[in-house]
Amino acid sequence: MIRVVHSTPVWLPVTQTWIHTQASRLPPDRVESHVVCERSENLDQFPVPRLHDFSKAGAWERTWDRGLRRLGLRRHLGYLARTARRVKADVLHSHFGDVAWANLGAARAAGCRHAATFYGYDMSRLARSPAWQSRFRQLFDGVDRVFCEGPHMARRVVELGCPESKMRVHHLGIALERLPFRPRSWAPGKVLKVLIAATFTEKKGIPYALEALGRLRRQVEVEVTVIGDAREESAENQSQKRKILSTISAHGMNDRVRLLGFQPHARMIEEAYAHHVFLSPSVAAADGDTEGGAPVSILEMAASGMLVVSTRHCDIPNVLEDGRSGLLAGERDVEGLLDRLLVAVREPQRWPDMLARARARIEAEFDARIQGERLASHYEALVKDSPA
Repeated sequence: MIRVVHSTPVWLPVTQTWIHTQASRLPPDRVESHVVCERSENLDQFPVPRLHDFSKAGAWERTWDRGLRRLGLRRHLGYLARTARRVKADVLHSHFGDVAWANLGAARAAGCRHAATFYGYDMSRLARSPAWQSRFRQLFDGVDRVFCEGPHMARRVVELGCPESKMRVHHLGIALERLPFRPRSWAPGKVLKVLIAATFTEKKGIPYALEALGRLRRQVEVEVTVIGDAREESAENQSQKRKILSTISAHGMNDRVRLLGFQPHARMIEEAYAHHVFLSPSVAAADGDTEGGAPVSILEMAASGMLVVSTRHCDIPNVLEDGRSGLLAGERDVEGLLDRLLVAVREPQRWPDMLARARARIEAEFDARIQGERLASHYEALVKDSPA
């Protein structure tokens, strides 16, 4: 039995369902999972049996730990190292590259192997900073294994200095048993129902999606649902929200767009089955932020039998093949998005084959149960390679 401690600052934002899926789908007969976080939220949606929440520790312990970090005497959370030692952890799995860098000392103090998973902003936006380039080199020297969700991201992280011997591509999994395959169909003359679901950040490309839909509705009746919102504390998010609302108004779509705000994951899946097309045109943001791999929402929507229209961004083409299992345009290419949407409405007879191929691809490489077994094997190999 391998004991693994998962480290993430907050357990768990609604936008990070994939971390819960990884931790909860590990085979219990092979891996005993623990989660250590600084604070917790949404536990009703993301329960775990062994949660160690620093915010629930004693007042003196919290004051001491925070003081040492505030003074720069320690980067990692002492509570993390102590918990890892107490549960006799074999592996500390740090989620996000910047978290892993801060946790280097915790892994050493706990005497366990250290694995890090990069997800997107860490290997794109942060990596533009010379300071973080230096920190990531420190991480790659000290960490034992680095996971990335796709080959594009893996190449980028290797370019940052990660030795190829430490790199492993491990696809994120989704709960296929909760996503029955119900292939959508659409007929000319009917309303085309389009779903957009994302936080209002530049990399999600939502204004481009709405611009393309504004042009499409000159030829096809369209209804749009947007799940997501801007975070109040983010000026960049708020700027994107203004662009989104302005685009909706400019195309006279106020009565055609439902803005549902942030919703629980279950509500997003419920809405998915009431729509024909998932539109998710990711782009590289001006500050360097990217998806890194492919959005998990694309995996889920395609697995459900929904036609996905997206972009040739990061690892999205590793999930969907343009014209065969989805429809892909270039980044920031409104005309390209419109063209792909027109292919969808002009050739609805192609939908069954595309949707079946997408589901088959996801069943083979992104099934959470299979990926949990594969991640357990990665942990076992890591421990086996551990020096005596």
